[in-house]
Amino acid sequence: MNLTTIQTAMREQRIDAWLIYDFRGSNSILPMLVPSESGKRNTTRRAACLIPSNGDATVIAHGLDAAQFEKLPEGFSRHVYLSWVDLRGTLEALLLGRTRIAMEYSPGCSLPVVSMVDAGTVELVRSMGVEVVSSAELIQACVAVWSEAAVREHAIASQQTGEIVKGAFAFIAERLRSEGGKVSEYEVQQHIMSRFAALGLETPDGPIVAANAHAGDPHFEVSATAPSQIAPGDWVLIDLWARRPGDDNIFSDITWTGYVPKNAGDTPSPRHRKVYDTVNAARDASVKLAQQSWAKGEKVQGWQLDDAARNVLINAGFPEYVRHRTGHSLSPGQKVHGVGMNLDNLETHDTREMTAGIGFTIEPGLYLPDFGVRSEINMYVHPTEGPIITSCVQTDIVMIR
Repeated sequence: MNLTTIQTAMREQRIDAWLIYDFRGSNSILPMLVPSESGKRNTTRRAACLIPSNGDATVIAHGLDAAQFEKLPEGFSRHVYLSWVDLRGTLEALLLGRTRIAMEYSPGCSLPVVSMVDAGTVELVRSMGVEVVSSAELIQACVAVWSEAAVREHAIASQQTGEIVKGAFAFIAERLRSEGGKVSEYEVQQHIMSRFAALGLETPDGPIVAANAHAGDPHFEVSATAPSQIAPGDWVLIDLWARRPGDDNIFSDITWTGYVPKNAGDTPSPRHRKVYDTVNAARDASVKLAQQSWAKGEKVQGWQLDDAARNVLINAGFPEYVRHRTGHSLSPGQKVHGVGMNLDNLETHDTREMTAGIGFTIEPGLYLPDFGVRSEINMYVHPTEGPIITSCVQTDIVMIR
């Protein structure tokens, strides 16, 4: 994202300057706008970047950390400070004559994902006679968008993760058919990790492989020392996420569920079937709203896409088994959960609009005491085609045999 594009977005949002403040890595936006040549930066003092709506940007770095900001993008200059007096004076000089300043701040902490600046720093900036507003919309427009290369790399990762999740269910079936007929959640997880490595994918942590009641825990962690065995009659949920290497690339994040039949004629119970079908219908309702809104030229916000899915879950009689929002942002950066629009009217009220160039998951779930279902897909908002599904899509329960 170049400076001209950022400043165009700022002027559209009537922002005089964007102040990105960081203390010891507290602000993930700074390294994305001002990347390090080595890909790593470990600052020990306060740092900031002031991007005006017109003109060059200024990076403010302490003398101890200045070398880490020696090479900057075009249009960025560096100011080195030593004392707190110098830091304050520099901020005052850069903010002089400006009125509306965006920071990684969320009024009332309504969007925690963008609330990265401490209250004291916001107070300090306000004391300089400016209005501090949230940078949430700027982040979405300037940081959360996918590059053309990221779109291509995500497509590759999506194809590979689709093959891996299907292969994981096949691995379970093969192990259960073999002599001894045993396989654990941990063994399946490690099989998936080996496939990631073989295909050159990267992931920050291991996937979820959860049988029966474990699938009823949305963030179940597989035990390496006392893993549960998977056996005939079991329900299995697999949630995996990986990407092509590099922080500019986007994770493919998917969740599928399957059933291990006890015999040739065995099928999932009517209860399992109803929960599964309800979750799939909820997923599809959110997809439909996203695509129809785009086709009609109507704006749609994250909370509305969340409501579209959750209303299906509630109307089917499962309100007490909802445990989380419908989806999260997929954007460049270190984290699987990105910094753009979330599909959320449960944990937060996300009023950010679905805009071109961003991505997100749609992953409604129902979590009962003895099993759980989540169906997770990925979407990218193509600038001309609108929201398209980029991942594999589960259309029926996987029969693991």
